[in-house]
Amino acid sequence: MRESEGVRRHRRDPRESTPPDDVFKEMVQAARELLAVRSPLDAELMVSDMVGAWWGRKVRGGDVEQVLGEGLVDYAAKAGTPASLTLLICLAYLGTARQGAKAEGAALAMMESGVARPGWADRVGAVKPTGCYVSRDAYGDQDTVICTFAYRWNEDSTPRHNQDRHALVMVVDHNMSGMARDAWVSSQVDKLLEQARAEAAGNPMLLFEEIEPQQARALLESAMKATREPKTTPPVSDSYSAYHAFARARLKALPPGRKRPAPLHIEAPYSRERRAMLAAEFLASDAAEHLSDPSAASRCADHIIDYGCEQDFGRPLRVSPTKCETFLLDWLPRKVMLSQAEQEAMPHALSAWVRFAAARTGLPEQGLKATLDAVWEAIGKFPEAYRDPTSFGLDRPLLERLLPDGDLSALARRAFAFPFLQGVHNGVDLDRLNPADEADRRTLLEIDHVGEIDEEHLAWHEEIATRLWEGDPPQLWEAAQRLLDLGHDRHDVLHVLIEIAERIGGDPEELAAALDDIADIPDEI
Repeated sequence: MRESEGVRRHRRDPRESTPPDDVFKEMVQAARELLAVRSPLDAELMVSDMVGAWWGRKVRGGDVEQVLGEGLVDYAAKAGTPASLTLLICLAYLGTARQGAKAEGAALAMMESGVARPGWADRVGAVKPTGCYVSRDAYGDQDTVICTFAYRWNEDSTPRHNQDRHALVMVVDHNMSGMARDAWVSSQVDKLLEQARAEAAGNPMLLFEEIEPQQARALLESAMKATREPKTTPPVSDSYSAYHAFARARLKALPPGRKRPAPLHIEAPYSRERRAMLAAEFLASDAAEHLSDPSAASRCADHIIDYGCEQDFGRPLRVSPTKCETFLLDWLPRKVMLSQAEQEAMPHALSAWVRFAAARTGLPEQGLKATLDAVWEAIGKFPEAYRDPTSFGLDRPLLERLLPDGDLSALARRAFAFPFLQGVHNGVDLDRLNPADEADRRTLLEIDHVGEIDEEHLAWHEEIATRLWEGDPPQLWEAAQRLLDLGHDRHDVLHVLIEIAERIGGDPEELAAALDDIADIPDEI
Protein backbone atom coordinates (compact mmCIF):
# COMPACT_ATOMS: atom_id res chain seq x y z
CA MET A 1 0.00 0.00 0.00
CA ARG A 2 1.52 3.31 -1.06
CA GLU A 3 0.82 6.65 0.45
CA SER A 4 1.98 10.04 -0.77
CA GLU A 5 -1.05 12.22 -0.03
CA GLY A 6 -0.16 15.77 0.91
CA VAL A 7 3.24 15.46 -0.71
CA ARG A 8 3.70 17.32 -3.97
CA ARG A 9 6.68 16.91 -6.25
CA HIS A 10 8.85 19.89 -7.16
CA ARG A 11 11.34 18.41 -9.56
CA ARG A 12 13.51 19.69 -12.35
CA ASP A 13 15.72 17.18 -14.08
CA PRO A 14 19.31 18.28 -13.29
CA ARG A 15 20.36 17.03 -16.72
CA GLU A 16 18.50 19.99 -18.22
CA SER A 17 20.55 23.02 -19.21
CA THR A 18 19.02 25.23 -16.50
CA PRO A 19 21.75 26.80 -14.29
CA PRO A 20 21.92 25.19 -10.82
CA ASP A 21 21.02 28.43 -9.04
CA ASP A 22 17.73 28.55 -10.95
CA VAL A 23 16.97 25.00 -9.82
CA PHE A 24 17.86 25.89 -6.21
CA LYS A 25 15.67 28.98 -6.39
CA GLU A 26 12.68 26.90 -7.44
CA MET A 27 13.32 24.41 -4.64
CA VAL A 28 13.58 27.09 -1.98
CA GLN A 29 10.39 28.69 -3.29
CA ALA A 30 8.68 25.27 -3.20
CA ALA A 31 9.89 24.86 0.38
CA ARG A 32 7.32 27.49 1.41
CA GLU A 33 4.82 24.64 1.42
CA LEU A 34 6.78 23.10 4.30
CA LEU A 35 5.45 25.89 6.49
CA ALA A 36 1.90 24.67 5.87
CA VAL A 37 2.36 20.96 6.59
CA ARG A 38 1.16 19.66 9.94
CA SER A 39 3.68 16.95 10.78
CA PRO A 40 7.41 16.22 10.47
CA LEU A 41 6.57 13.07 8.46
CA ASP A 42 4.90 15.09 5.68
CA ALA A 43 7.86 17.47 5.62
CA GLU A 44 10.42 14.68 5.48
CA LEU A 45 8.58 12.99 2.63
CA MET A 46 8.27 16.24 0.70
CA VAL A 47 11.99 17.05 0.98
CA SER A 48 12.99 13.46 0.21
CA ASP A 49 10.92 13.73 -2.95
CA MET A 50 12.54 17.04 -3.86
CA VAL A 51 16.14 15.85 -3.53
CA GLY A 52 15.19 12.60 -5.26
CA ALA A 53 15.18 14.63 -8.49
CA TRP A 54 18.93 14.13 -8.81
CA TRP A 55 19.26 10.62 -7.38
CA GLY A 56 21.18 8.38 -9.77
CA ARG A 57 22.00 11.26 -12.12
CA LYS A 58 25.38 12.36 -13.36
CA VAL A 59 26.54 15.94 -13.60
CA ARG A 60 29.71 17.48 -14.93
CA GLY A 61 32.05 18.95 -12.39
CA GLY A 62 31.91 16.30 -9.68
CA ASP A 63 29.65 14.08 -7.63
CA VAL A 64 25.96 14.93 -7.99
CA GLU A 65 25.44 14.97 -4.22
CA GLN A 66 28.26 17.46 -3.86
CA VAL A 67 27.41 19.68 -6.83
CA LEU A 68 23.64 19.77 -6.37
CA GLY A 69 23.05 18.53 -2.82
CA GLU A 70 25.60 20.71 -1.10
CA GLY A 71 24.87 23.50 -3.55
CA LEU A 72 21.23 23.52 -2.42
CA VAL A 73 22.34 23.71 1.22
CA ASP A 74 24.53 26.74 0.46
CA TYR A 75 21.76 28.44 -1.49
CA ALA A 76 19.15 27.83 1.24
CA ALA A 77 21.55 29.15 3.88
CA LYS A 78 21.92 32.43 1.95
CA ALA A 79 18.14 32.81 1.52
CA GLY A 80 17.66 33.27 5.27
CA THR A 81 13.88 32.75 5.23
CA PRO A 82 11.65 30.58 7.46
CA ALA A 83 11.04 28.31 4.46
CA SER A 84 14.74 27.89 3.74
CA LEU A 85 15.42 27.25 7.45
CA THR A 86 12.79 24.50 7.48
CA LEU A 87 14.35 23.03 4.33
CA LEU A 88 17.78 23.04 6.01
CA ILE A 89 16.37 21.31 9.11
CA CYS A 90 15.02 18.53 6.90
CA LEU A 91 18.25 18.30 4.88
CA ALA A 92 20.25 18.00 8.10
CA TYR A 93 18.37 14.74 8.68
CA LEU A 94 17.82 13.49 5.14
CA GLY A 95 21.06 14.51 3.44
CA THR A 96 24.37 12.72 3.09
CA ALA A 97 26.87 13.09 5.95
CA ARG A 98 28.46 16.15 4.34
CA GLN A 99 25.12 17.70 3.43
CA GLY A 100 23.76 17.02 6.91
CA ALA A 101 26.72 18.63 8.67
CA LYS A 102 26.57 21.73 6.46
CA ALA A 103 22.78 22.01 6.77
CA GLU A 104 22.85 21.63 10.54
CA GLY A 105 25.47 24.35 10.94
CA ALA A 106 23.58 26.73 8.67
CA ALA A 107 20.27 26.02 10.42
CA LEU A 108 21.72 26.68 13.87
CA ALA A 109 23.13 30.00 12.70
CA MET A 110 19.75 31.04 11.29
CA MET A 111 17.92 30.02 14.46
CA GLU A 112 20.36 32.04 16.57
CA SER A 113 19.61 35.05 14.38
CA GLY A 114 15.90 34.67 15.17
CA VAL A 115 14.51 33.12 11.98
CA ALA A 116 11.19 31.42 12.81
CA ARG A 117 10.46 27.73 12.23
CA PRO A 118 7.35 25.50 12.54
CA GLY A 119 6.55 23.94 15.90
CA TRP A 120 7.13 20.42 14.58
CA ALA A 121 10.60 21.21 13.20
CA ASP A 122 12.37 20.03 16.37
CA ARG A 123 10.89 16.57 15.86
CA VAL A 124 12.24 15.95 12.34
CA GLY A 125 13.89 12.52 12.37
CA ALA A 126 13.16 12.00 16.07
CA VAL A 127 11.80 8.49 15.58
CA LYS A 128 12.17 5.10 17.18
CA PRO A 129 11.60 1.70 15.52
CA THR A 130 8.52 -0.20 16.68
CA GLY A 131 8.88 -3.42 14.66
CA CYS A 132 10.43 -4.99 11.56
CA TYR A 133 8.89 -7.69 9.36
CA VAL A 134 9.60 -9.52 6.15
CA SER A 135 7.30 -11.08 3.58
CA ARG A 136 9.29 -13.61 1.58
CA ASP A 137 8.29 -15.85 -1.31
CA ALA A 138 9.17 -19.55 -1.15
CA TYR A 139 11.52 -19.21 -4.11
CA GLY A 140 13.70 -16.66 -2.33
CA ASP A 141 13.32 -14.28 -5.28
CA GLN A 142 12.12 -11.30 -3.33
CA ASP A 143 11.86 -9.90 0.18
CA THR A 144 9.38 -7.18 1.09
CA VAL A 145 10.70 -5.64 4.29
CA ILE A 146 8.42 -3.52 6.48
CA CYS A 147 9.98 -1.31 9.16
CA THR A 148 7.58 0.57 11.41
CA PHE A 149 8.42 3.73 13.33
CA ALA A 150 6.85 6.24 15.72
CA TYR A 151 7.96 9.73 16.66
CA ARG A 152 9.49 9.96 20.11
CA TRP A 153 7.30 11.39 22.83
CA ASN A 154 8.23 14.69 24.42
CA GLU A 155 6.47 17.25 26.60
CA ASP A 156 5.42 19.37 23.64
CA SER A 157 3.86 16.48 21.73
CA THR A 158 0.11 16.40 21.30
CA PRO A 159 -1.81 13.10 21.43
CA ARG A 160 -2.13 13.19 17.64
CA HIS A 161 1.62 13.45 17.26
CA ASN A 162 2.15 10.53 19.60
CA GLN A 163 0.21 8.40 17.14
CA ASP A 164 2.33 9.33 14.09
CA ARG A 165 3.14 5.73 13.33
CA HIS A 166 4.28 4.92 9.82
CA ALA A 167 5.92 2.12 7.88
CA LEU A 168 8.80 2.16 5.44
CA VAL A 169 8.34 -0.63 2.89
CA MET A 170 11.20 -1.75 0.65
CA VAL A 171 11.34 -4.53 -1.94
CA VAL A 172 14.64 -6.40 -2.34
CA ASP A 173 15.18 -8.37 -5.55
CA HIS A 174 17.63 -11.25 -5.10
CA ASN A 175 17.64 -12.00 -8.82
CA MET A 176 19.12 -8.53 -9.38
CA SER A 177 22.18 -8.72 -7.12
CA GLY A 178 20.03 -8.16 -4.04
CA MET A 179 19.23 -4.57 -4.98
CA ALA A 180 16.39 -2.48 -3.59
CA ARG A 181 13.88 -2.19 -6.42
CA ASP A 182 11.02 -0.30 -4.81
CA ALA A 183 10.21 1.80 -1.73
CA TRP A 184 7.21 3.59 -0.30
CA VAL A 185 5.73 4.80 2.99
CA SER A 186 2.36 4.14 4.60
CA SER A 187 0.75 5.60 7.70
CA GLN A 188 -1.83 2.79 7.82
CA VAL A 189 0.50 0.49 9.71
CA ASP A 190 -2.02 -1.90 11.26
CA LYS A 191 -3.87 -2.37 7.97
CA LEU A 192 -0.60 -2.98 6.13
CA LEU A 193 0.56 -5.66 8.58
CA GLU A 194 -2.86 -7.31 8.71
CA GLN A 195 -2.95 -7.54 4.93
CA ALA A 196 0.55 -9.06 4.80
CA ARG A 197 -0.35 -11.70 7.40
CA ALA A 198 -3.58 -12.54 5.61
CA GLU A 199 -1.78 -13.03 2.26
CA ALA A 200 0.69 -15.46 3.85
CA ALA A 201 -1.87 -17.42 5.90
CA GLY A 202 -2.35 -20.88 4.40
CA ASN A 203 -0.17 -20.04 1.37
CA PRO A 204 2.87 -22.36 1.20
CA MET A 205 4.52 -20.03 -1.30
CA LEU A 206 4.61 -17.08 1.12
CA LEU A 207 6.17 -16.52 4.52
CA PHE A 208 5.54 -13.51 6.77
CA GLU A 209 7.47 -13.12 9.99
CA GLU A 210 8.88 -10.56 12.39
CA ILE A 211 12.64 -10.09 12.24
CA GLU A 212 15.21 -8.34 14.39
CA PRO A 213 15.78 -4.67 13.58
CA GLN A 214 19.48 -5.46 13.15
CA GLN A 215 18.56 -7.98 10.45
CA ALA A 216 16.36 -5.48 8.66
CA ARG A 217 19.06 -2.80 8.71
CA ALA A 218 21.76 -5.12 7.40
CA LEU A 219 19.55 -6.41 4.59
CA LEU A 220 18.27 -3.00 3.49
CA GLU A 221 21.61 -1.19 3.71
CA SER A 222 23.14 -3.95 1.59
CA ALA A 223 20.23 -3.66 -0.86
CA MET A 224 20.54 0.12 -1.18
CA LYS A 225 24.27 -0.23 -1.74
CA ALA A 226 23.62 -2.78 -4.50
CA THR A 227 21.20 -0.36 -6.14
CA ARG A 228 23.88 2.35 -6.25
CA GLU A 229 26.52 0.10 -7.82
CA PRO A 230 25.32 -0.39 -11.43
CA LYS A 231 26.99 2.03 -13.84
CA THR A 232 23.82 2.29 -15.87
CA THR A 233 20.50 3.49 -14.46
CA PRO A 234 19.28 0.71 -12.13
CA PRO A 235 15.89 -0.88 -12.92
CA VAL A 236 14.01 0.57 -9.99
CA SER A 237 10.40 1.69 -9.64
CA ASP A 238 9.35 5.23 -10.47
CA SER A 239 8.89 5.97 -6.77
CA TYR A 240 12.27 4.71 -5.56
CA SER A 241 14.17 7.96 -6.05
CA ALA A 242 11.49 9.93 -4.20
CA TYR A 243 11.85 7.77 -1.08
CA HIS A 244 15.58 7.09 -1.30
CA ALA A 245 16.73 9.86 1.06
CA PHE A 246 13.93 9.09 3.52
CA ALA A 247 14.79 5.38 3.56
CA ARG A 248 18.52 6.05 3.95
CA ALA A 249 17.84 8.23 6.98
CA ARG A 250 15.27 5.91 8.59
CA LEU A 251 17.62 2.92 8.46
CA LYS A 252 20.01 4.80 10.73
CA ALA A 253 17.29 4.70 13.40
CA LEU A 254 17.54 0.90 13.42
CA PRO A 255 20.22 -0.64 15.67
CA PRO A 256 23.37 -1.84 13.89
CA GLY A 257 25.04 -5.11 14.69
CA ARG A 258 24.80 -7.53 11.78
CA LYS A 259 27.35 -7.56 8.97
CA ARG A 260 25.58 -10.29 7.01
CA PRO A 261 22.45 -9.14 5.14
CA ALA A 262 20.08 -11.51 6.94
CA PRO A 263 17.38 -12.85 6.56
CA LEU A 264 18.91 -14.40 3.48
CA HIS A 265 20.19 -17.48 5.35
CA ILE A 266 23.36 -17.40 3.27
CA GLU A 267 25.31 -20.61 3.51
CA ALA A 268 29.03 -20.92 4.12
CA PRO A 269 31.08 -20.08 1.01
CA TYR A 270 31.33 -22.89 -1.52
CA SER A 271 34.94 -23.89 -2.08
CA ARG A 272 35.94 -25.54 -5.36
CA GLU A 273 35.94 -28.90 -3.58
CA ARG A 274 32.46 -28.34 -2.16
CA ARG A 275 31.16 -27.32 -5.58
CA ALA A 276 32.65 -30.45 -7.13
CA MET A 277 31.05 -32.60 -4.43
CA LEU A 278 27.65 -31.02 -5.04
CA ALA A 279 27.98 -31.63 -8.79
CA ALA A 280 28.87 -35.28 -8.12
CA GLU A 281 25.83 -35.68 -5.86
CA PHE A 282 23.62 -34.24 -8.58
CA LEU A 283 25.00 -36.51 -11.31
CA ALA A 284 24.47 -39.54 -9.06
CA SER A 285 20.88 -38.56 -8.21
CA ASP A 286 17.66 -39.95 -9.66
CA ALA A 287 16.95 -36.51 -11.15
CA ALA A 288 19.97 -36.81 -13.47
CA GLU A 289 19.68 -40.44 -14.49
CA HIS A 290 18.05 -39.64 -17.86
CA LEU A 291 20.86 -37.30 -19.03
CA SER A 292 22.47 -39.04 -22.01
CA ASP A 293 25.84 -37.24 -22.08
CA PRO A 294 27.37 -37.42 -18.57
CA SER A 295 30.45 -35.42 -19.57
CA ALA A 296 28.45 -32.50 -20.99
CA ALA A 297 25.97 -32.72 -18.09
CA SER A 298 28.87 -32.47 -15.63
CA ARG A 299 30.14 -29.28 -17.24
CA CYS A 300 26.59 -27.88 -17.31
CA ALA A 301 26.23 -28.63 -13.61
CA ASP A 302 29.47 -26.74 -12.97
CA HIS A 303 28.05 -23.66 -14.72
CA ILE A 304 24.76 -23.90 -12.79
CA ILE A 305 26.57 -24.18 -9.48
CA ASP A 306 28.99 -21.37 -10.32
CA TYR A 307 26.07 -19.11 -11.19
CA GLY A 308 24.33 -19.84 -7.89
CA CYS A 309 27.51 -19.31 -5.89
CA GLU A 310 28.75 -16.17 -7.61
CA GLN A 311 25.54 -14.43 -8.69
CA ASP A 312 23.03 -15.57 -6.06
CA PHE A 313 24.73 -15.05 -2.70
CA GLY A 314 26.21 -18.55 -2.50
CA ARG A 315 22.89 -20.36 -3.06
CA PRO A 316 23.31 -22.85 -5.93
CA LEU A 317 20.37 -24.93 -4.67
CA ARG A 318 17.88 -22.05 -4.86
CA VAL A 319 15.65 -22.40 -7.91
CA SER A 320 12.79 -20.29 -9.22
CA PRO A 321 11.18 -19.48 -12.57
CA THR A 322 12.88 -16.08 -12.73
CA LYS A 323 16.30 -17.34 -11.67
CA CYS A 324 16.28 -20.18 -14.20
CA GLU A 325 15.11 -17.92 -17.03
CA THR A 326 17.78 -15.36 -16.18
CA PHE A 327 20.47 -18.03 -16.06
CA LEU A 328 19.46 -19.68 -19.34
CA LEU A 329 18.53 -16.67 -21.45
CA ASP A 330 20.67 -13.86 -20.06
CA TRP A 331 23.72 -14.92 -18.03
CA LEU A 332 24.83 -17.90 -20.12
CA PRO A 333 24.60 -16.10 -23.48
CA ARG A 334 26.60 -13.17 -22.08
CA LYS A 335 29.15 -14.90 -19.91
CA VAL A 336 29.91 -18.51 -20.83
CA MET A 337 31.41 -20.10 -23.93
CA LEU A 338 29.67 -23.46 -24.29
CA SER A 339 30.73 -26.33 -26.48
CA GLN A 340 28.20 -27.71 -28.94
CA ALA A 341 27.57 -30.67 -26.63
CA GLU A 342 26.98 -28.33 -23.69
CA GLN A 343 24.56 -26.20 -25.70
CA GLU A 344 22.48 -29.28 -26.46
CA ALA A 345 22.68 -30.65 -22.91
CA MET A 346 22.15 -27.45 -20.91
CA PRO A 347 18.30 -27.17 -21.01
CA HIS A 348 17.90 -30.81 -19.97
CA ALA A 349 20.58 -30.54 -17.29
CA LEU A 350 18.89 -27.44 -15.88
CA SER A 351 15.51 -29.21 -15.66
CA ALA A 352 17.17 -32.09 -13.83
CA TRP A 353 18.90 -29.65 -11.51
CA VAL A 354 15.56 -28.01 -10.66
CA ARG A 355 14.15 -31.39 -9.54
CA PHE A 356 17.33 -32.20 -7.59
CA ALA A 357 17.49 -28.80 -5.88
CA ALA A 358 13.77 -28.63 -5.08
CA ALA A 359 13.98 -31.97 -3.28
CA ARG A 360 16.98 -30.78 -1.28
CA THR A 361 15.44 -27.43 -0.26
CA GLY A 362 11.82 -28.51 0.23
CA LEU A 363 10.36 -26.24 -2.43
CA PRO A 364 6.57 -26.76 -2.45
CA GLU A 365 5.19 -28.86 -5.31
CA GLN A 366 3.47 -25.91 -6.94
CA GLY A 367 6.77 -24.03 -6.93
CA LEU A 368 8.56 -26.98 -8.54
CA LYS A 369 5.90 -27.23 -11.23
CA ALA A 370 6.00 -23.51 -11.99
CA THR A 371 9.79 -23.56 -12.22
CA LEU A 372 9.83 -26.56 -14.58
CA ASP A 373 7.18 -24.90 -16.73
CA ALA A 374 9.33 -21.77 -16.94
CA VAL A 375 12.42 -23.81 -17.87
CA TRP A 376 10.62 -25.64 -20.66
CA GLU A 377 9.24 -22.38 -21.99
CA ALA A 378 12.74 -20.89 -21.95
CA ILE A 379 14.18 -23.92 -23.72
CA GLY A 380 12.41 -22.86 -26.92
CA LYS A 381 14.13 -19.47 -26.75
CA PHE A 382 17.58 -20.76 -25.78
CA PRO A 383 18.92 -21.55 -29.28
CA GLU A 384 18.15 -17.97 -30.34
CA ALA A 385 19.43 -16.41 -27.11
CA TYR A 386 22.70 -18.33 -27.14
CA ARG A 387 24.72 -17.48 -30.23
CA ASP A 388 27.83 -19.62 -30.49
CA PRO A 389 30.69 -17.19 -31.30
CA THR A 390 32.00 -19.67 -33.88
CA SER A 391 28.86 -18.88 -35.92
CA PHE A 392 30.35 -15.42 -36.52
CA GLY A 393 33.40 -16.87 -38.25
CA LEU A 394 35.73 -17.08 -35.23
CA ASP A 395 37.50 -20.42 -34.98
CA ARG A 396 37.49 -22.17 -31.63
CA PRO A 397 41.29 -22.18 -31.07
CA LEU A 398 41.29 -18.38 -31.41
CA LEU A 399 38.34 -18.12 -29.01
CA GLU A 400 40.09 -20.30 -26.49
CA ARG A 401 43.14 -18.02 -26.57
CA LEU A 402 40.98 -14.93 -26.08
CA LEU A 403 38.71 -16.58 -23.52
CA PRO A 404 40.81 -18.94 -21.38
CA ASP A 405 38.34 -18.24 -18.57
CA GLY A 406 35.31 -18.84 -20.84
CA ASP A 407 33.97 -15.33 -20.16
CA LEU A 408 32.07 -14.44 -23.33
CA SER A 409 31.47 -10.88 -22.13
CA ALA A 410 35.21 -10.24 -22.46
CA LEU A 411 35.45 -11.22 -26.13
CA ALA A 412 34.93 -7.80 -27.75
CA ARG A 413 37.27 -5.85 -25.47
CA ARG A 414 40.02 -8.48 -25.67
CA ALA A 415 39.78 -8.62 -29.45
CA PHE A 416 40.05 -4.81 -29.47
CA ALA A 417 43.14 -4.95 -27.25
CA PHE A 418 44.83 -7.67 -29.34
CA PRO A 419 43.62 -7.55 -32.96
CA PHE A 420 46.62 -9.42 -34.43
CA LEU A 421 46.50 -13.03 -33.25
CA GLN A 422 46.69 -14.99 -36.50
CA GLY A 423 49.16 -15.34 -39.34
CA VAL A 424 52.90 -14.73 -39.53
CA HIS A 425 54.66 -11.40 -38.99
CA ASN A 426 58.42 -11.00 -39.47
CA GLY A 427 58.81 -14.73 -39.00
CA VAL A 428 56.73 -14.79 -35.81
CA ASP A 429 53.82 -17.25 -35.82
CA LEU A 430 51.07 -15.24 -34.14
CA ASP A 431 48.89 -18.32 -33.69
CA ARG A 432 51.39 -19.58 -31.11
CA LEU A 433 51.33 -16.45 -28.97
CA ASN A 434 49.14 -16.36 -25.88
CA PRO A 435 47.71 -12.91 -25.03
CA ALA A 436 47.16 -14.05 -21.44
CA ASP A 437 50.93 -14.54 -21.05
CA GLU A 438 52.90 -11.42 -20.09
CA ALA A 439 55.84 -12.06 -22.41
CA ASP A 440 53.67 -13.02 -25.39
CA ARG A 441 51.45 -10.01 -24.71
CA ARG A 442 54.46 -7.72 -25.02
CA THR A 443 55.43 -9.32 -28.34
CA LEU A 444 51.90 -8.88 -29.70
CA LEU A 445 51.89 -5.19 -28.74
CA GLU A 446 55.29 -4.61 -30.33
CA ILE A 447 53.95 -6.09 -33.58
CA ASP A 448 50.81 -3.93 -33.26
CA HIS A 449 52.95 -0.79 -32.84
CA VAL A 450 55.78 -1.28 -35.30
CA GLY A 451 57.82 1.92 -35.54
CA GLU A 452 56.83 3.18 -32.07
CA ILE A 453 60.21 2.78 -30.38
CA ASP A 454 59.37 4.87 -27.29
CA GLU A 455 59.53 2.27 -24.51
CA GLU A 456 57.53 4.40 -22.08
CA HIS A 457 54.74 4.87 -24.62
CA LEU A 458 54.74 1.15 -25.39
CA ALA A 459 54.54 0.44 -21.66
CA TRP A 460 51.36 2.55 -21.50
CA HIS A 461 49.90 0.55 -24.39
CA GLU A 462 50.67 -2.56 -22.37
CA GLU A 463 48.97 -1.05 -19.31
CA ILE A 464 45.80 -0.26 -21.28
CA ALA A 465 45.81 -3.68 -23.00
CA THR A 466 46.12 -5.42 -19.63
CA ARG A 467 43.29 -3.38 -18.17
CA LEU A 468 41.09 -4.16 -21.18
CA TRP A 469 41.94 -7.85 -20.87
CA GLU A 470 40.91 -7.87 -17.21
CA GLY A 471 38.01 -5.42 -17.59
CA ASP A 472 39.43 -3.17 -14.88
CA PRO A 473 37.87 -0.68 -14.62
CA PRO A 474 34.75 -1.49 -16.67
CA GLN A 475 34.48 2.19 -17.62
CA LEU A 476 37.60 1.77 -19.80
CA TRP A 477 35.87 -0.43 -22.38
CA GLU A 478 32.64 1.57 -22.07
CA ALA A 479 34.55 4.74 -22.97
CA ALA A 480 36.30 3.00 -25.86
CA GLN A 481 32.96 1.80 -27.24
CA ARG A 482 31.47 5.31 -27.11
CA LEU A 483 34.41 6.68 -29.08
CA LEU A 484 34.34 3.85 -31.61
CA ASP A 485 30.61 4.42 -32.11
CA LEU A 486 31.40 8.05 -33.00
CA GLY A 487 33.59 6.80 -35.85
CA HIS A 488 37.06 7.26 -34.33
CA ASP A 489 39.68 4.71 -35.29
CA ARG A 490 41.21 2.26 -32.86
CA HIS A 491 44.61 3.99 -32.76
CA ASP A 492 43.13 7.36 -31.68
CA VAL A 493 40.88 5.71 -29.12
CA LEU A 494 43.82 3.93 -27.50
CA HIS A 495 45.77 7.17 -27.29
CA VAL A 496 42.85 8.92 -25.55
CA LEU A 497 42.67 6.11 -22.99
CA ILE A 498 46.42 6.31 -22.45
CA GLU A 499 46.32 10.10 -21.99
CA ILE A 500 43.62 9.79 -19.32
CA ALA A 501 45.30 6.91 -17.47
CA GLU A 502 48.64 8.73 -17.52
CA ARG A 503 47.10 12.00 -16.31
CA ILE A 504 44.98 10.50 -13.51
CA GLY A 505 47.56 8.08 -12.12
CA GLY A 506 46.66 5.32 -9.69
CA ASP A 507 43.41 6.60 -8.13
CA PRO A 508 40.75 4.09 -9.32
CA GLU A 509 37.77 6.30 -8.47
CA GLU A 510 39.20 9.33 -10.27
CA LEU A 511 40.08 7.16 -13.27
CA ALA A 512 36.56 5.74 -13.43
CA ALA A 513 35.03 9.23 -13.17
CA ALA A 514 37.30 10.63 -15.88
CA LEU A 515 36.44 7.76 -18.20
CA ASP A 516 32.73 8.28 -17.55
CA ASP A 517 33.09 11.90 -18.63
CA ILE A 518 34.52 11.08 -22.08
CA ALA A 519 32.00 12.10 -24.72
CA ASP A 520 34.35 12.57 -27.69
CA ILE A 521 38.02 12.86 -28.59
CA PRO A 522 39.40 16.35 -27.84
CA ASP A 523 40.88 18.22 -30.78
CA GLU A 524 44.31 18.33 -29.18
CA ILE A 525 44.64 14.53 -29.01
